[in-house]
Amino acid sequence: MSVRTQTSEQPAESVHRAGFACFVGRPNAGKSTLTNALVGQKVAITSNRPQTTRHTVRGIVHRPDAQLILVDTPGLHKPRTLLGERLNDVVRTTWAEVDVIGFCLPADQKIGPGDRFIAKELAGIKKTPKVAIVTKTDLVDPKALAEQLIAIDQLGKELGIEWAEIVPVSAVGAKQVDLLADLLIPLLPEGPALYPEGDLTDEPEQVMVAELIREAALEGVRDELPHSIAVVVEEMLPREDRPADRPLLDIHANVYIERPSQKGIIIGPKGKRLKEVGIKSRKHIEALLGTPVFLDLHVKVAKDWQRDPKQLRRLGF
Repeated sequence: MSVRTQTSEQPAESVHRAGFACFVGRPNAGKSTLTNALVGQKVAITSNRPQTTRHTVRGIVHRPDAQLILVDTPGLHKPRTLLGERLNDVVRTTWAEVDVIGFCLPADQKIGPGDRFIAKELAGIKKTPKVAIVTKTDLVDPKALAEQLIAIDQLGKELGIEWAEIVPVSAVGAKQVDLLADLLIPLLPEGPALYPEGDLTDEPEQVMVAELIREAALEGVRDELPHSIAVVVEEMLPREDRPADRPLLDIHANVYIERPSQKGIIIGPKGKRLKEVGIKSRKHIEALLGTPVFLDLHVKVAKDWQRDPKQLRRLGF
Protein backbone atom coordinates (compact mmCIF):
# COMPACT_ATOMS: atom_id res chain seq x y z
CA MET A 1 0.00 0.00 0.00
CA SER A 2 1.43 3.37 -1.01
CA VAL A 3 0.20 6.22 1.21
CA ARG A 4 1.43 9.66 0.24
CA THR A 5 2.64 12.28 2.67
CA GLN A 6 4.30 15.60 1.90
CA THR A 7 8.00 15.57 0.97
CA SER A 8 10.09 18.54 -0.03
CA GLU A 9 10.81 17.24 -3.52
CA GLN A 10 8.26 16.70 -6.25
CA PRO A 11 9.40 15.44 -9.65
CA ALA A 12 9.98 18.21 -12.18
CA GLU A 13 8.01 17.93 -15.41
CA SER A 14 8.47 20.11 -18.46
CA VAL A 15 5.26 19.16 -20.28
CA HIS A 16 2.00 21.01 -19.69
CA ARG A 17 -0.98 18.96 -18.56
CA ALA A 18 -4.65 19.89 -18.40
CA GLY A 19 -7.70 17.84 -17.56
CA PHE A 20 -10.61 17.04 -15.31
CA ALA A 21 -10.65 15.44 -11.88
CA CYS A 22 -13.85 14.59 -10.11
CA PHE A 23 -14.42 14.08 -6.40
CA VAL A 24 -16.94 11.44 -5.45
CA GLY A 25 -18.09 10.13 -2.13
CA ARG A 26 -21.21 9.80 -0.11
CA PRO A 27 -22.97 12.99 0.98
CA ASN A 28 -21.00 15.11 3.46
CA ALA A 29 -17.65 13.42 2.77
CA GLY A 30 -15.92 16.82 2.44
CA LYS A 31 -15.88 17.10 -1.37
CA SER A 32 -16.96 20.74 -1.62
CA THR A 33 -14.64 21.89 1.19
CA LEU A 34 -11.74 20.16 -0.59
CA THR A 35 -12.64 21.80 -3.92
CA ASN A 36 -12.62 25.23 -2.26
CA ALA A 37 -9.29 24.52 -0.50
CA LEU A 38 -7.61 23.47 -3.76
CA VAL A 39 -8.94 26.45 -5.71
CA GLY A 40 -8.17 28.81 -2.83
CA GLN A 41 -11.59 30.44 -2.94
CA LYS A 42 -15.21 29.56 -2.29
CA VAL A 43 -16.61 28.07 -5.52
CA ALA A 44 -18.65 25.17 -4.11
CA ILE A 45 -21.21 25.56 -1.35
CA THR A 46 -20.43 23.73 1.87
CA SER A 47 -22.87 22.82 4.57
CA ASN A 48 -23.01 20.34 7.40
CA ARG A 49 -26.26 19.14 5.84
CA PRO A 50 -25.61 16.15 3.56
CA GLN A 51 -26.62 16.36 -0.10
CA THR A 52 -26.21 20.13 -0.58
CA THR A 53 -24.35 20.10 -3.91
CA ARG A 54 -26.74 19.90 -6.87
CA HIS A 55 -24.82 21.43 -9.74
CA THR A 56 -21.57 20.13 -11.18
CA VAL A 57 -19.30 22.92 -9.93
CA ARG A 58 -15.98 23.20 -11.66
CA GLY A 59 -13.12 24.71 -9.69
CA ILE A 60 -9.95 25.52 -11.63
CA VAL A 61 -6.46 25.11 -10.16
CA HIS A 62 -3.81 26.99 -12.14
CA ARG A 63 -0.16 25.87 -12.04
CA PRO A 64 2.67 27.00 -14.35
CA ASP A 65 2.89 23.45 -15.76
CA ALA A 66 -0.74 22.36 -15.44
CA GLN A 67 -4.40 23.19 -15.18
CA LEU A 68 -6.49 20.95 -12.96
CA ILE A 69 -10.24 21.35 -13.42
CA LEU A 70 -12.20 19.99 -10.47
CA VAL A 71 -15.69 18.69 -11.04
CA ASP A 72 -17.71 18.51 -7.84
CA THR A 73 -20.68 16.15 -8.09
CA PRO A 74 -23.61 15.54 -5.74
CA GLY A 75 -23.07 12.67 -3.31
CA LEU A 76 -24.17 9.35 -4.78
CA HIS A 77 -26.98 7.90 -2.65
CA LYS A 78 -29.99 5.59 -2.81
CA PRO A 79 -32.60 7.86 -4.41
CA ARG A 80 -36.04 8.35 -2.89
CA THR A 81 -37.32 11.06 -5.26
CA LEU A 82 -37.09 12.01 -8.94
CA LEU A 83 -34.59 14.71 -7.88
CA GLY A 84 -32.49 12.01 -6.20
CA GLU A 85 -32.49 9.90 -9.38
CA ARG A 86 -31.47 12.89 -11.49
CA LEU A 87 -28.62 13.73 -9.10
CA ASN A 88 -27.31 10.15 -9.35
CA ASP A 89 -27.46 10.33 -13.18
CA VAL A 90 -25.37 13.52 -13.03
CA VAL A 91 -22.73 11.66 -10.98
CA ARG A 92 -22.48 8.68 -13.34
CA THR A 93 -22.32 10.84 -16.46
CA THR A 94 -19.52 12.89 -14.88
CA TRP A 95 -17.50 9.80 -13.94
CA ALA A 96 -17.54 8.64 -17.54
CA GLU A 97 -16.03 11.92 -18.79
CA VAL A 98 -13.19 12.80 -16.38
CA ASP A 99 -9.46 11.96 -16.46
CA VAL A 100 -9.10 10.99 -12.80
CA ILE A 101 -11.54 10.18 -9.98
CA GLY A 102 -10.87 11.13 -6.35
CA PHE A 103 -12.89 8.97 -3.92
CA CYS A 104 -13.39 10.93 -0.68
CA LEU A 105 -13.73 8.95 2.55
CA PRO A 106 -13.85 10.83 5.86
CA ALA A 107 -11.18 9.81 8.38
CA ASP A 108 -13.61 10.02 11.29
CA GLN A 109 -16.17 7.52 9.98
CA LYS A 110 -15.70 3.81 9.40
CA ILE A 111 -16.28 2.55 5.86
CA GLY A 112 -20.01 1.89 5.61
CA PRO A 113 -22.58 0.54 3.13
CA GLY A 114 -22.75 3.92 1.35
CA ASP A 115 -18.99 3.86 0.68
CA ARG A 116 -19.16 0.26 -0.55
CA PHE A 117 -22.07 1.15 -2.86
CA ILE A 118 -19.89 3.84 -4.50
CA ALA A 119 -16.73 1.71 -4.53
CA LYS A 120 -18.60 -1.08 -6.38
CA GLU A 121 -19.71 1.43 -9.01
CA LEU A 122 -16.11 2.70 -9.29
CA ALA A 123 -14.81 -0.84 -9.73
CA GLY A 124 -16.89 -1.02 -12.93
CA ILE A 125 -15.04 1.97 -14.43
CA LYS A 126 -11.84 0.30 -15.56
CA LYS A 127 -9.81 2.87 -17.47
CA THR A 128 -9.99 5.97 -15.27
CA PRO A 129 -7.28 6.22 -12.55
CA LYS A 130 -8.71 6.39 -9.02
CA VAL A 131 -7.17 8.17 -6.04
CA ALA A 132 -8.46 7.45 -2.53
CA ILE A 133 -8.60 10.69 -0.53
CA VAL A 134 -8.96 10.41 3.24
CA THR A 135 -10.63 13.70 4.24
CA LYS A 136 -11.10 15.40 7.65
CA THR A 137 -7.82 14.01 9.06
CA ASP A 138 -7.82 16.89 11.59
CA LEU A 139 -10.67 15.11 13.42
CA VAL A 140 -8.77 11.90 14.29
CA ASP A 141 -5.57 10.76 16.01
CA PRO A 142 -2.74 9.01 14.09
CA LYS A 143 -3.86 5.51 15.18
CA ALA A 144 -7.42 5.98 13.87
CA LEU A 145 -6.02 7.46 10.64
CA ALA A 146 -3.72 4.47 10.13
CA GLU A 147 -6.65 2.08 10.63
CA GLN A 148 -8.72 3.98 8.04
CA LEU A 149 -5.84 3.89 5.52
CA ILE A 150 -5.51 0.11 5.94
CA ALA A 151 -9.30 -0.33 5.59
CA ILE A 152 -9.31 1.66 2.32
CA ASP A 153 -6.40 -0.35 0.94
CA GLN A 154 -8.31 -3.52 1.87
CA LEU A 155 -11.53 -2.26 0.23
CA GLY A 156 -9.61 -1.72 -3.05
CA LYS A 157 -8.18 -5.26 -2.92
CA GLU A 158 -11.63 -6.76 -2.21
CA LEU A 159 -13.28 -5.06 -5.17
CA GLY A 160 -10.34 -5.16 -7.59
CA ILE A 161 -9.71 -1.40 -7.53
CA GLU A 162 -6.07 -0.43 -7.88
CA TRP A 163 -5.69 2.94 -6.13
CA ALA A 164 -3.26 5.17 -8.06
CA GLU A 165 -2.61 6.88 -4.69
CA ILE A 166 -4.01 6.96 -1.16
CA VAL A 167 -3.72 10.47 0.24
CA PRO A 168 -4.74 11.73 3.71
CA VAL A 169 -5.74 15.44 3.69
CA SER A 170 -7.32 18.07 5.90
CA ALA A 171 -8.97 20.81 3.84
CA VAL A 172 -9.79 22.77 6.99
CA GLY A 173 -6.22 22.59 8.30
CA ALA A 174 -4.80 22.97 4.74
CA LYS A 175 -2.73 19.82 5.34
CA GLN A 176 -1.47 17.98 2.24
CA VAL A 177 -3.90 19.87 -0.04
CA ASP A 178 -1.04 20.98 -2.33
CA LEU A 179 0.34 17.45 -2.31
CA LEU A 180 -3.01 16.15 -3.52
CA ALA A 181 -2.85 18.54 -6.50
CA ASP A 182 0.76 17.39 -7.15
CA LEU A 183 -0.42 13.77 -7.29
CA LEU A 184 -3.51 14.39 -9.44
CA ILE A 185 -1.68 16.45 -12.10
CA PRO A 186 0.57 13.61 -13.48
CA LEU A 187 -2.61 11.58 -14.07
CA LEU A 188 -3.96 14.25 -16.48
CA PRO A 189 -3.35 14.16 -20.25
CA GLU A 190 -0.77 16.45 -21.83
CA GLY A 191 -2.27 19.53 -23.43
CA PRO A 192 -2.70 23.31 -23.31
CA ALA A 193 -4.75 25.16 -20.67
CA LEU A 194 -8.50 24.80 -21.23
CA TYR A 195 -9.56 27.97 -19.34
CA PRO A 196 -8.07 31.49 -19.24
CA GLU A 197 -5.60 32.27 -16.42
CA GLY A 198 -7.53 33.79 -13.52
CA ASP A 199 -10.79 31.88 -14.09
CA LEU A 200 -11.70 29.94 -10.95
CA THR A 201 -14.91 28.28 -12.14
CA ASP A 202 -17.08 28.02 -15.25
CA GLU A 203 -20.34 28.19 -13.29
CA PRO A 204 -22.55 31.07 -14.48
CA GLU A 205 -22.55 33.85 -11.88
CA GLN A 206 -26.32 33.58 -11.40
CA VAL A 207 -26.03 29.91 -10.48
CA MET A 208 -23.25 30.65 -7.97
CA VAL A 209 -25.25 33.51 -6.43
CA ALA A 210 -28.28 31.20 -6.08
CA GLU A 211 -26.07 28.57 -4.41
CA LEU A 212 -24.69 31.10 -1.91
CA ILE A 213 -28.24 32.13 -0.97
CA ARG A 214 -29.24 28.47 -0.61
CA GLU A 215 -26.23 27.79 1.61
CA ALA A 216 -27.22 30.65 3.93
CA ALA A 217 -30.87 29.48 3.93
CA LEU A 218 -29.81 25.94 4.90
CA GLU A 219 -27.92 27.00 8.01
CA GLY A 220 -29.68 26.24 11.27
CA VAL A 221 -32.94 24.90 9.79
CA ARG A 222 -34.57 21.67 10.82
CA ASP A 223 -33.43 18.35 9.44
CA GLU A 224 -36.36 17.91 7.05
CA LEU A 225 -35.73 21.12 5.14
CA PRO A 226 -32.40 20.83 3.23
CA HIS A 227 -33.81 18.94 0.25
CA SER A 228 -36.86 21.18 0.14
CA ILE A 229 -35.01 24.43 -0.61
CA ALA A 230 -34.26 25.64 -4.14
CA VAL A 231 -33.18 29.16 -5.10
CA VAL A 232 -33.69 30.85 -8.46
CA VAL A 233 -32.11 34.22 -9.26
CA GLU A 234 -34.74 35.97 -11.36
CA GLU A 235 -32.73 39.09 -12.18
CA MET A 236 -29.23 40.56 -11.75
CA LEU A 237 -28.95 44.11 -13.05
CA PRO A 238 -26.66 47.09 -12.32
CA ARG A 239 -28.68 49.90 -10.67
CA GLU A 240 -29.15 52.74 -13.14
CA ASP A 241 -28.13 56.35 -12.37
CA ARG A 242 -25.27 55.29 -10.07
CA PRO A 243 -21.90 57.08 -10.31
CA ALA A 244 -19.13 54.89 -11.80
CA ASP A 245 -17.22 54.83 -8.50
CA ARG A 246 -20.32 53.71 -6.52
CA PRO A 247 -21.94 50.88 -8.50
CA LEU A 248 -24.76 48.78 -7.05
CA LEU A 249 -26.02 45.45 -8.36
CA ASP A 250 -29.71 44.66 -7.82
CA ILE A 251 -30.35 40.94 -7.32
CA HIS A 252 -33.92 39.60 -7.12
CA ALA A 253 -34.16 35.97 -6.02
CA ASN A 254 -36.87 33.52 -4.99
CA VAL A 255 -36.37 30.87 -2.32
CA TYR A 256 -38.68 27.93 -3.12
CA ILE A 257 -39.95 25.43 -0.57
CA GLU A 258 -42.39 22.54 -1.00
CA ARG A 259 -45.12 23.23 1.57
CA PRO A 260 -46.79 26.34 3.02
CA SER A 261 -45.93 25.08 6.53
CA GLN A 262 -42.21 25.44 5.71
CA LYS A 263 -42.58 29.14 4.94
CA GLY A 264 -42.53 30.13 8.60
CA ILE A 265 -39.30 28.16 9.20
CA ILE A 266 -37.46 30.05 6.46
CA ILE A 267 -38.90 33.50 7.21
CA GLY A 268 -38.70 33.20 11.01
CA PRO A 269 -40.52 35.34 13.59
CA LYS A 270 -41.15 38.83 12.17
CA GLY A 271 -38.97 37.97 9.16
CA LYS A 272 -35.82 37.75 11.33
CA ARG A 273 -34.46 34.52 9.82
CA LEU A 274 -34.91 35.61 6.18
CA LYS A 275 -33.18 38.89 7.04
CA GLU A 276 -30.21 36.93 8.46
CA VAL A 277 -30.11 34.79 5.28
CA GLY A 278 -29.99 38.01 3.23
CA ILE A 279 -27.20 39.60 5.30
CA LYS A 280 -25.07 36.45 5.32
CA SER A 281 -25.43 35.58 1.64
CA ARG A 282 -24.99 39.21 0.53
CA LYS A 283 -21.55 39.30 2.18
CA HIS A 284 -20.43 36.20 0.22
CA ILE A 285 -22.03 37.44 -3.03
CA GLU A 286 -20.22 40.80 -2.76
CA ALA A 287 -16.92 38.97 -2.18
CA LEU A 288 -17.60 36.73 -5.19
CA LEU A 289 -18.65 39.51 -7.59
CA GLY A 290 -16.46 42.30 -6.18
CA THR A 291 -19.29 44.85 -6.14
CA PRO A 292 -21.86 46.14 -3.60
CA VAL A 293 -25.18 44.32 -3.87
CA PHE A 294 -28.81 45.05 -3.03
CA LEU A 295 -30.44 41.67 -2.42
CA ASP A 296 -34.21 41.25 -2.64
CA LEU A 297 -35.38 37.82 -1.37
CA HIS A 298 -38.86 36.31 -1.56
CA VAL A 299 -40.06 32.92 -0.26
CA LYS A 300 -42.44 30.99 -2.52
CA VAL A 301 -44.13 27.59 -2.38
CA ALA A 302 -43.59 25.17 -5.31
CA LYS A 303 -45.68 22.22 -4.17
CA ASP A 304 -43.72 18.92 -4.01
CA TRP A 305 -41.23 20.23 -6.58
CA GLN A 306 -38.75 17.38 -5.99
CA ARG A 307 -41.22 14.87 -7.46
CA ASP A 308 -42.60 16.97 -10.31
CA PRO A 309 -40.63 16.84 -13.61
CA LYS A 310 -42.10 20.17 -14.80
CA GLN A 311 -41.15 22.00 -11.60
CA LEU A 312 -37.68 20.38 -11.57
CA ARG A 313 -37.05 21.76 -15.07
CA ARG A 314 -38.25 25.19 -14.04
CA LEU A 315 -35.93 25.21 -11.03
CA GLY A 316 -32.95 24.20 -13.16
CA PHE A 317 -32.64 20.43 -12.60
